Amino acid sequence: MKRSAILIMAAIFSLSIYSCRETTQQKTEEAAEAIGEDIEAGAKKAGEKIKEGAEKVEQEIDEEIHETDDVNGEEANDDAA
Repeated sequence: MKRSAILIMAAIFSLSIYSCRETTQQKTEEAAEAIGEDIEAGAKKAGEKIKEGAEKVEQEIDEEIHETDDVNGEEANDDAA
């Protein structure tokens, strides 16, 4: 009788460990997917910021090349005098 009770408890314990392992594996996969989505969103946002910065630098370089850079309105006032 004791032996069968021990065997039943061992079987229940084994099933509970297996069930917990599946739950843990599922949660780990979900967390990995969430991390991947966060990384993707961060990379997209960083890419947009880099593009904005590059466009701003390009505009400033173009202004310098064509001498249209108006530094606080000083160039316009010098021409008028």
